Amino acid sequence: MNFPDALFPQAWALGAWFPLVVVWLWCIATAPWRRLADSGQLNVWLGTVVLLVLAWSMKAGVQPGLNLHLLGATMFTLMFGRQLAIIGLSLVLAGVTLNGELLGRAGWLAYGLNALVLAVFPVLLADAIRRGVRRWLPGNFFVFVFVTAFFGAAATVMATGLLASAMLWLAAVYPAPTLLGDYLPYYFLLGFAEAWLNGALITLMVVYAPHWVGSFDDRHYLSH
Repeated sequence: MNFPDALFPQAWALGAWFPLVVVWLWCIATAPWRRLADSGQLNVWLGTVVLLVLAWSMKAGVQPGLNLHLLGATMFTLMFGRQLAIIGLSLVLAGVTLNGELLGRAGWLAYGLNALVLAVFPVLLADAIRRGVRRWLPGNFFVFVFVTAFFGAAATVMATGLLASAMLWLAAVYPAPTLLGDYLPYYFLLGFAEAWLNGALITLMVVYAPHWVGSFDDRHYLSH
């Protein structure tokens, strides 16, 4: 994840800004801003941003663009919905990019690509999984925790890894054997790590602070 500036052709990096700006405008126009008017909810949202900046900064990798870190997109989406999650993860990426620029490792040219891959795509996928589970599976507490939060987080991270690998291959940055052998398999391990952490955190929040998890509906998940 976190593609550096020189990794992709400039046309890719600049072209990514157009769909990103469109998504940002949609988020700004439709986000449930009234929720953040509550100081407690705002503090939780900002605290999540800060925690994810730290999580994204702790990454492992040996080659440019081939690094791994926890994502947190499913947790953010379940807590605040897709619009506020996209805005929040965009701020997370801005913090990580600024930190990298200060350390001489990366700049802002690839920000658009990174935001589409690391914020927009995983949030929309996590929300689609949540909607599908709510529509097609029983309204049960354990369904929400194990399917939406646990397996949803794993699927989101793995799909993000597939997308990042496909982009690196299509842009001829790395050959397919390198991606399939030295990069993509670790995403599946990362997916299960994120699933356990996401499932545990969502479970604790639902039990002790359910008002932090906006997607958890007591009437739907506890009345069946």
